Parts: sequence; C-alpha cells; structure tokens
Amino acid sequence: MRLLTKVAAITAAGALGFGMTACGAGDPNANSDTSRIGVTVYDMSSFITAGKEGMEAYAKANNIELVWNSANNDVSTQASQVDSLINQGVDAIIVVPVQADSLGPQVASAKSKNIPLLAVNAELESTELAGNVQPDDVAAGAQEMQMMADKLGGKGNIVILQGPLGGSGEINRGKGIDQVLAKYPGIKVLAKDTANWKRDEAVNKMKNWISSFGNQIDGVVSQNDDMGLGALQALKEAGRAGVPIVGIDGIEDGLNAVKSGEFIGTSLQNGTVELSAGLAVANALVKGEQVDTDPVYVMPAITKDNVDVALAHVVTDRQKFLDGLVELTNQNLKTGDIAYEGIPGQKQP
Repeated sequence: MRLLTKVAAITAAGALGFGMTACGAGDPNANSDTSRIGVTVYDMSSFITAGKEGMEAYAKANNIELVWNSANNDVSTQASQVDSLINQGVDAIIVVPVQADSLGPQVASAKSKNIPLLAVNAELESTELAGNVQPDDVAAGAQEMQMMADKLGGKGNIVILQGPLGGSGEINRGKGIDQVLAKYPGIKVLAKDTANWKRDEAVNKMKNWISSFGNQIDGVVSQNDDMGLGALQALKEAGRAGVPIVGIDGIEDGLNAVKSGEFIGTSLQNGTVELSAGLAVANALVKGEQVDTDPVYVMPAITKDNVDVALAHVVTDRQKFLDGLVELTNQNLKTGDIAYEGIPGQKQP
C-alpha cells in the first residue's frame, strides 16, 4: 500500500496548481503563499487535542489556514465533512479516520479534483491517498504487551481494552498484542472489548469485568491511555488499585500514572509531534516540494526511567517544546524519523 501511495502522491503533487487557484478564486486579496488545509478527526480525544495544538503551531509559522472538523466517531459525519472540504476547494485534506474501511468515494472525489488527501494517525484502506503518515501500531501493541508479560513473569490473567472496532489503531495494536501473547501460553485473556478510546466507557467496562472475574484479573492491557485511566478508576473504586496497567499514547494523565507507578508503562505517541508532521507533509505537497509521503512514527517506550523527559515535552515545559516544534518537525521530515524528540532511548537520526 505504501508504494502505491507514493505513486498517488506524485500524481497529486503534479497537479497542485489547481488547488492553489481554487483557494483564492474570486478573492482579489488572496495571498498566494497561504495554504488552506482542511482537517477532519475521529473525535476530540486527549491525543487529538494535543495534536491540534501542534498543528496550529506549525500552521502559524508556515502561513497555513486550518479548517478544523471533528466527526464525533461517526463515519457518515466524517464523510460529509470531507465532501464539504472538497466543495470548499481547500488545497489539501488531512483525515484522522473513524474507520479504516470508509471514505472511498471521498478519496476518489478529492483525487479527481486534484486535492491531495492524506490519512494521518489512523489508516484508510485506499491505494489512492496522496500521503499516509502513520504510527507503527503493531509495534506499539507488541511493546505494551511485552511490558505486561515481563511484569507478570509470563503467567496470569489479563483483560484487554480495545479501541473502536474496525479502526486501524484497534486492528494493528491488537495484532501486536496477539504476536506477543503467542509467546506466553501462561497468560490467559479473560475478556476483551472496546471502550472506544474513552475513559468513561472504560470505567463501566472495567466495573463489569470486576463483577465477572473479581480477583482473577492480574493485569489490564489498554490500547490507549484514556481507557487505561478509566480502568484504573474502576479498580480503585473496587479496592484493587495494585493491578498493573499498561497503555499507549503518553497523554498527560497517562504519563503521570507512569510516574506514580499506577501504570507500569506506556508508549509515547506525542500527538503534538505526529499531527504536526502530517500537516508538514500536506503543506509540502501543496507547495510541490519533495517530501516522504509515507513516514512512520515509531513510539518510544515510556517507563519510570524516562517519564520525566516525556512529561516535560507534554506538560511541564510544554511552551518551550512548542516553541521548538516547527524546527523539530522540519528536521524530522529530513531524517525520516518523525517520532524523534530526544526521549532517552531514542537514537538521534
């Protein structure tokens, strides 16, 4: 899929003049140096909220106007939003999709109108995308499951909180979890189900599992931090605060849970960095610049050993991090390592 995506991107880049013209059509004061880029995200999760802040910082520094939409986890809403962005004649469209097997007609329509459409953070099942800026979710799922296997000594009973079923994050993180589970026959999965990336849904799901399995639950593997935090709340309320939990994303509350020992670890998918990279790729396509249209975000493991640096970037020294984000994003596009931010354990490209 990635090779075909590059071909599509080259085709889109060759016809970008139309997109720029459409942006300024009928406006004598239009600034030809301004890119107008539409964005539609699955929902305003903690991860996306941080990512929006990163995109806005990059947009401000690069004369980009963002047209922002949230689909509230509804496929038809997202399809309508993409249709609207196409009709508005934006220069490019970034989609953080609700579902992998969606938006086929919209992708085709954007391509027919020479509007580059990129999938960022979550995959779309299409060979006609202009760009595909994705995390290695399989590796992240394997990483978190390995943390749990090590914590349990290869034996015990776990429950798994999944993302929205059918989304690439849920599918691929699940693949990574299963790859590691296959090596540990002593670890049994008591239950797994979706809480749709949401903390409140995870609270209720975990309460049901506690009612069903009680003290049999030895660990919680959550496909994101928000759901893991919901599980933590339910366990605390049930008097079982010591059950190990592992998450993915490295949002503020998740990192604090790692620091306090309430999470055994997480994998840092810094939305600020990843979504900024996605916008940088989209803007390069609009401007007809050479760019890797398929960069991969590889999440560093976060434990007590390096959590303070991650917290500085996400929370405690955030403004300083945002001040350097544009330079970091541009440098990462050149090296190809779009996840690099100097976390201990990451290697300088």
